[in-house]
Amino acid sequence: MRFPSSILVSVSLFTAETTAALYLSSTYRSAGDQIWQGLTLLFTLAPSVLVQLTLTFIHRDLSRDRPLVLLLHILQLGPVVRCLEAFCIYGSVGRVEEPYVSITRKKQMPRGGQSEEVERQVGQAEGKLFTHRAAFSRTSVIQAFLGSAPQLTLQLYICVLQQGVSIGRGTLMVISLLSIVYGALRCNILAIKLKYDDYEVDIQPVAYLCIFLWRSFEIATRVVVLVLFSSVLQFWVLPVVFLNFLVFFLYPWILFWYSHSPFPENIEKTLTRVGTTIVLCLLTFLYAGINMFCWSAVQVKLNDPDLINKSQNWYRMAVYYMLRFVENASLLLLWYIYKTDFYEFIYAPLLLLQLLVAYAIAILFMLIFYQFCHPCRKLFSSSMTQGLWDCSSLLCLMCTSASPPNRPKGKAAREETAHKEPQAEGLWSKIGMV
Repeated sequence: MRFPSSILVSVSLFTAETTAALYLSSTYRSAGDQIWQGLTLLFTLAPSVLVQLTLTFIHRDLSRDRPLVLLLHILQLGPVVRCLEAFCIYGSVGRVEEPYVSITRKKQMPRGGQSEEVERQVGQAEGKLFTHRAAFSRTSVIQAFLGSAPQLTLQLYICVLQQGVSIGRGTLMVISLLSIVYGALRCNILAIKLKYDDYEVDIQPVAYLCIFLWRSFEIATRVVVLVLFSSVLQFWVLPVVFLNFLVFFLYPWILFWYSHSPFPENIEKTLTRVGTTIVLCLLTFLYAGINMFCWSAVQVKLNDPDLINKSQNWYRMAVYYMLRFVENASLLLLWYIYKTDFYEFIYAPLLLLQLLVAYAIAILFMLIFYQFCHPCRKLFSSSMTQGLWDCSSLLCLMCTSASPPNRPKGKAAREETAHKEPQAEGLWSKIGMV
């Protein structure tokens, strides 16, 4: 049985970020910055409450008689308790004989065009530990994109306004960035395990490194672009953020409405239609939050029984990165045009170029991961390179067809008309003969 290192990392980031945010909010209170204090606490406590609800929902604590655990969740100590419980389960493996085991069948990666099916015994303790890992994978994503991402954006914006970085603020920013990158990494791993649930997936360390670099460049660039744009056009950043969020929030619902599928009823037996709607809205809310800062590896599909799109759509990914690159370049251009004397201490063209190059590097690491490091690349129905090339060709064809054709002028036009008249005359004579 594997050591529950992912649980330990998730809880460590959660407790470290919460502690750093509470300390920083106390410094804001001492300085009289009540607005910064309120926003810092909001981006700390709101995702913490969602994390507690997620852990309670996955472990079904509401239907079990565990008042102490529920009390600790109310006190926002749920992740710590779950971590201790997971390590107690891990420590008890092999000491107590389990009354029964279950049999799981997984396919191995195909070798020579064939894949073998392997049976494996899973004990009760290992099953519980698997549930803990799955729960913390989901809470890491929630904490990253509904808490750490807006927190990092807020603190970087304060640093730009105050032209300085304090120790407390710098510490919180570093922890928040690590939390976001780790949440994006868990999202990638979760997508792989959900799409290829029938296979025994083994992810190599080089794949983890490639995802880490890909997500680090992508998220850091996106946050800096939003902060720079908001520092010069404060009122226009709200429409930009709201439009991004609204598009990605409504996109799964539009596809669901277009498919004419029945309303999903198999999420949880104890949920009513209203409860199911709330859960689906929270899911699409999280999906929009992820896509605000980076590409979501888990694509929501409401008309699927698992609510996940398990097909690999290269076209959607290519369109997302093309549009996001254009948007980042447009926001940076607007920042460069409207920047004030406040930015005289930096060389603006070089910063603009560095940010665009950093986003291009993120796309490069993404391509390397899917082309060489993805653990299930042998199962792809089509090559990623071919898919992206076809998408680019389609976009070029659409742009070419949308542009008006160049018409000949003057003597060339008269000669072309003279050549076409006999053809037309011959055509009409044939019609008359018929």
